[in-house]
Parts: sequence; structure tokens; C-alpha cells
Amino acid sequence: MQTYPPIASLEKSPDPQTLGKQSNPVAPIEITYYTDPLCSWSWAVEPQWRRLRYEFGDRLVLRYSMGGLLRDWQQFSDPLNHIFRPVQMGPVWIQVRHLTGMPIDEKIWVKNPPTSSYPACIAVKAASQQGPEVEESYLRRLREAVMLEGRNISQREVLLELGAQLNPELGLDGDRFERDLDHPDSIEAFRQDLKEMRYRGIARYPSIMLRPNSGRSLLMMGYRPYSVLRDAITQLAPDLEPLRSVTDAIAYATHWETITVPEVAVALNLNIEATTILLDEAVNRGQLEKAGFLYRKIERRA
Repeated sequence: MQTYPPIASLEKSPDPQTLGKQSNPVAPIEITYYTDPLCSWSWAVEPQWRRLRYEFGDRLVLRYSMGGLLRDWQQFSDPLNHIFRPVQMGPVWIQVRHLTGMPIDEKIWVKNPPTSSYPACIAVKAASQQGPEVEESYLRRLREAVMLEGRNISQREVLLELGAQLNPELGLDGDRFERDLDHPDSIEAFRQDLKEMRYRGIARYPSIMLRPNSGRSLLMMGYRPYSVLRDAITQLAPDLEPLRSVTDAIAYATHWETITVPEVAVALNLNIEATTILLDEAVNRGQLEKAGFLYRKIERRA
């Protein structure tokens, strides 16, 4: 049986990055999601994270904070998992796949291992300069690229190429994104994220802090099942109800740019086999297309 670290109850106090900023007066709960594009457990919790955001919508205010999981291999060590060099990361990714069901390809740690997660973290902050939707879509694309496609997201050319692949409807300005990759504002934003991590004592990713408009905050470190996330919301805001529920697999799949089988399975409380059949039948009907482990809506062209 998998065990999870305890949920910490925190005194209400301002974050160093949000000092002087007012809380959203409408949303009952603000969520800060501490993560890293190279974190396999953050990838594994995407099914729960997406379902939460879909069901509650703008009743939750979200903010991403980049963790800087891997500065470089000269200074990185994880004695708990016996990781001191890139090839030793592969077995951890295999374990994540085995325990959670999320597809993940560990061969990158043999073929083309990333040297650092810092460039990708800074790239997320650069994308955030063009709005939260661009930031979130870019972070997701980074995860897909490294977890499923073996793309080395420590390389600048890969970071730029992934930005160019975002949905044009998001309005990403590619030239601006390239400039922002090196802009002091993006680098400073990442530094502030690292400062906040130290201030909060964030020791693992993903970590999620839920802060209500009044009262104590809750900090959850590590992977959590969906029921735990929902229970935390209920504990902080008992009267807060979801805006909608997931009732149709295909509608939910097409809501997102891309989706995996476990993400649909978690949303509808289905098993992997039944969900795979549903999605593959949608592909056969022309409702979805499939690329590797990902399903996506078919774009109709005039």
C-alpha cells in the first residue's frame, strides 16, 4: 500500500512572492502548485490536477511555482532513491509508471539525459509573461516532451521548438518568447520561486498549498489521489461546490489540447482497459486522433 506524507496545517501568512498583493475577493481558495517540468511525480498527478481544475474552474485561483529540481548533476544527489547520476533516474520513472499508470518513457536517461531543469523552469516563467493560459499550456507541453517523447528540455532549441508547437489560438508571440528566455524578468521570477520554496520548506514535488480567504492554509507534499485533493477543498471551504462534473469521456478529452488514458480514467472513475476502448472507438469514429500515448481533438479545416 502506498503511503503519503501528512498534510501540514499552516498559519495564515503572506508568501514572500505575493507580499503586497491582494487575494482574489471572489475565489474562496487560492492554490499554489510547486512543481518542476522534469518531475515525474508531477506528471503522474496530472490526472488528478486536471480533474480538479475542470470541475472547479475559476472558483480556484491557481499559481505555478517552479522548483528547480535539477540544477546540475555535479550538485545533485538523492540518497533516498540512490540517484547520483542520470542513468539512475530511469528506475524511478519506471516505478512512477508502475504505481500510477501514467505513461512515461525512461530511456531518455540513457539516450539523451537533461543536464538541468533550470532552463525549462525559466522558460515557463518566460511563457507566463504572455498570460496564464500560455504558461499552463507550455508547462504541459514540456512535460509531454520529456516524459513521453524523450526530448531534452535542458536544450534551448528544444524549448523554442516546443513553444512554437502551442495552439495558435493562445496567441503566443514566438519572438517575444525567445527574448523573454534571456530576459532578467524571467530569470528573477524563477529566483523568486526558488526563494519561496526555501521559505515554505518545500522538500518534494509536486506540492500543493491551498489558501482560503481566511484561516489556516494546507500544504500537501507529494503525489495524492483525487479524493485527498477534494477532501482538502471541503475542509477549507465546506460550502464550495464544483461548477461541473465529468460525465462524458469524449467531451472531457476534447476539452484539453491533449490527454492520456489515465487522465480520462481518473476523471470518470473508470479502469484503464474500459477507458482505452472508449478513446480508441472515438478515434475510429473520427472524433479524436492518436499520437503515441496522447489523444487529441481533430481540428476541422475549411
